[in-house]
Amino acid sequence: MNLQLAQLAALIAYSGLFIAFGLYISRRVKKADDFLVAGRSLGPGLLAATFLAANIGAGSTVGAAGLGYAYGLGAWWWVGSAGIGSLILANTVGPKIWALAAKNGWRTVGDYLDYRYSRSVRGLIAVLLWAGTLMILAGQLIAISQILEVVAGVPKWQGCIIGGVVVTTYFSAGGLLASAWVNVIQLTVKFAGFLLAVPVGLRAIGGWSALQPTLAASQKLGIEGVLYYVAILVPSFIISPGLIQKLYGGRDQAAVRKGINWNAAGLLMFAFAPAILGAIAHSQYPDLANRELALPTLMTKLLPGWLGLLTLAAVFSAEISACDAILLMLSSSLSIDLYETFLRPAASERDILLAGRIAAVLGALMGVLLAIELPSIIAALQIFYTLMAVALFAPLLVGLYSRRPTARRAMVTIIASVIVTLFTHFMTGGAGIWVLPPSLIGIAAGFVIMITP
Repeated sequence: MNLQLAQLAALIAYSGLFIAFGLYISRRVKKADDFLVAGRSLGPGLLAATFLAANIGAGSTVGAAGLGYAYGLGAWWWVGSAGIGSLILANTVGPKIWALAAKNGWRTVGDYLDYRYSRSVRGLIAVLLWAGTLMILAGQLIAISQILEVVAGVPKWQGCIIGGVVVTTYFSAGGLLASAWVNVIQLTVKFAGFLLAVPVGLRAIGGWSALQPTLAASQKLGIEGVLYYVAILVPSFIISPGLIQKLYGGRDQAAVRKGINWNAAGLLMFAFAPAILGAIAHSQYPDLANRELALPTLMTKLLPGWLGLLTLAAVFSAEISACDAILLMLSSSLSIDLYETFLRPAASERDILLAGRIAAVLGALMGVLLAIELPSIIAALQIFYTLMAVALFAPLLVGLYSRRPTARRAMVTIIASVIVTLFTHFMTGGAGIWVLPPSLIGIAAGFVIMITP
């Protein structure tokens, strides 16, 4: 009990550090550009840090370890697919869309959609984005609640509220500028915790050879499972509105290319850690009722107290930093894509800044309510990634490289892609056709519509 109290006290103090630092940085936030795109001042190091901090969240830690608990090293594909998508973003879409954003003063992906297509396309994506983004926010808050449940027996609903309060406080004060600097602290703790947890965890069970029977007996992900994760994650990490808005904060194209490539390399390496830790947890605790408790259980029962605390802080950092990236999407989507575009075109910088902060608070409140109801992290994240990839992938990419598709074509593509995905999902029970998951079929349908003369 003393150890649990110490761990809880450390997490509270750690949260206080985020809030204090975020409030300190917020003094430099004077206008909407500072809040939404960090004044376009981020170099490659800060850009890589804020990307990695956002990308290593609930799904990449607690969720991926849960997949490792079931699938062993096959769980690499969850985070690994994000790394592959990031490589493509860094060397194709990222620098190109940054140049357009810097030239035209864009702050959101909606600005691009409005410029390339129409306000109607912008509004439709903004509505879909809000629905999907609330799901991923709920997933992060579920993970925070699981950490607090294991450490101190905090009920799920209370844990979700605590997580929501912490991230909302520092993000709503300083936006992307505050998040980028807080993310440096969070990222350092994440990598330190996981890089130490893997070798210490292996040593505690007798080494890699002792893990082999668990890996051999684990379920096989199979080509269908790999394609499923690739289909929903690779496109999502190429066109994620939250990530694209973060890259708008880069100071130049070189910073964007370097920063996102460094982020991709970090993801491809990090992907092994939660998979291995999940398998270690399965070897010692094979009867967990919820596989997503694998990582919290490992940290509190198998690792030494000091390392368990560090790893807890690492996971807590992962969830909080992912939450602030999500709040960035929610606040910018409401303040720019909906409020300024449709309600108050003449809104001042001060009005937009206030709207962004209010949107962050409202988004966090709605995310908490969803988190209390949704059953698991991966369930929440799959809804978001599927919706975003299917709706946005073809219109964004084809529109970026071709002037031929019209606004009407983009609207039809968005609606048809979502309908095709949902139809395929329900008709096949989520299995897809042959080895193609429903989301990949929906994306393919979108491309066909966009490029057909």
